[in-house]
Amino acid sequence: MTLTLALADKIIDGTLRYARENNVNPLAVVVLDAGAHPVAFKREDKASLYRFDIAMAKAKGALGMGFNTRGIAEKAKNNPVFFASVTAISGVELALSPGGNLIKDSQGNILGAVGISGDTGEVDEHCALAGIDAVTGELESKA
Repeated sequence: MTLTLALADKIIDGTLRYARENNVNPLAVVVLDAGAHPVAFKREDKASLYRFDIAMAKAKGALGMGFNTRGIAEKAKNNPVFFASVTAISGVELALSPGGNLIKDSQGNILGAVGISGDTGEVDEHCALAGIDAVTGELESKA
């Protein structure tokens, strides 16, 4: 299964629906495919300037490291030299804050990632999970 534009749009719409229902600050949401190519992006009115860049770094970081950014942030606390080295590599985008979540099919295959920025990391993560939950039934593996 591949991450289609239609599926990415549903993830973003689910994310933003959850955000509005919960009075979350204005968000930027990006969905990347497994190769870290942007599939879809939306920025809400009044989301600040760097929100897209932060959302992209969260999604790319999750893909590049192979797990959600909450886990990356936890690992960085115990190994700051390694993560400082990783973030110093030219071209690496990695945000050490929750809100970058992998999108997996029912077999655990990584299809892509969603990155959210606009509120606290914890709130961004809740929004990302709500967006992924909005398409859970569609993430069935065709393999």
